Amino acid sequence: MQLTEKNEHSAGIYLHIPFCRQACVYCNFHFSTSLRYKEDVLAAMMQELVMQKAYLAGRSISTIYFGGGTPSLLTADEINRLIDTIQQHYKVENLAECTLEANPDDLSREHLRALRHTPISRFSIGVQSFRDEDLQYMKRAHNAQQADTAIKGAQDAGFENLTIDLIYGIPGLNDKAWKGNLNKVAELAIPHFSAYALTVEERTALHHAIATNKAAPVDNEQAAAQLMILMEHAAGMGYEHYEISNLARPGMYAIHNTNYWRGLPYLGIGPSAHSFDGHNRRHWNVANNIRYTEAILKHNTLQKEEEVLSHRDRVNEYIMTSLRTQWGCDLNHIAQEWDDTTAAITAKAAELFQEKKWLYEQDRKLILTNNGKLFADRIAAELFLPSGND
Repeated sequence: MQLTEKNEHSAGIYLHIPFCRQACVYCNFHFSTSLRYKEDVLAAMMQELVMQKAYLAGRSISTIYFGGGTPSLLTADEINRLIDTIQQHYKVENLAECTLEANPDDLSREHLRALRHTPISRFSIGVQSFRDEDLQYMKRAHNAQQADTAIKGAQDAGFENLTIDLIYGIPGLNDKAWKGNLNKVAELAIPHFSAYALTVEERTALHHAIATNKAAPVDNEQAAAQLMILMEHAAGMGYEHYEISNLARPGMYAIHNTNYWRGLPYLGIGPSAHSFDGHNRRHWNVANNIRYTEAILKHNTLQKEEEVLSHRDRVNEYIMTSLRTQWGCDLNHIAQEWDDTTAAITAKAAELFQEKKWLYEQDRKLILTNNGKLFADRIAAELFLPSGND
């Protein structure tokens, strides 16, 4: 994908598939390991698509993204039913990207052949590591050989637009091993990958295991060092670090996610899914499969919460998302979208971090340096508009 000017008339649809075969110890997304209500949830999602068809009225759907959970648990027929519903009720023209998140152990040759008969054009494969010891620590369902086989199988089936997830900062993953994981990405000719530091979220199995001394704790210094290795090593392999957690060969950016960062509207379908109207409203569905399905199938209503974003909310969200990308936080955009005073406040707050060489200004854009990427959240928080600027 070549980045072009933002198309104000395009939008994306996100479909949350809230089922997994087993729970990963670090995951805090909404999912269920019971497939008992899968048919009800899918029926409710198709009905929600019809109920929400006015939400993106006048816009063309350019991307569809199946996330989760584990969307690769769906059959090709179930995927087609969801996409057929979208095509019947939404304006879908020149679909640029249709992504399916997948676990390696789901991508059998038979399943891949079936998926060739769907509009799926891109896989996001949850590899996490090419080392069995890392996968065992994280209680992943697949092993390293299955990850290798799934990637090659997808490529052999004609799916060349792939991305994989990798995790660094895992206890036991030394720097040499981390470089080995990165080398494997290039060796397999994967055009895009996402890399995340292992984080310990409250109310996860990993949090409990570390708290009870049943698992080794995460070392934040190790994670920071491996982020630096990621930036240097990936650049040497020809990948652009275009967003803090995302790297791609030139022109192979993730379209759906890039549109999130650019502020385009999207509709989220399914339990816990979030939506944004592109202006100042967002809503999110209840994170409960039974309550979600009963509200739709029995009462033809949505159980959701909504918020209206203030001037300050919108500016701060733009700062947070744009600063994470290689294109940076555009002061001219802030001035045009909001006002010169807001742009001036942001520029003034950035001076401290320019002195620290954590960011620099180029063509009125504030861009993080490699060292600055280690402190991205802290820098963004300091650039946020202070209270009283609503």
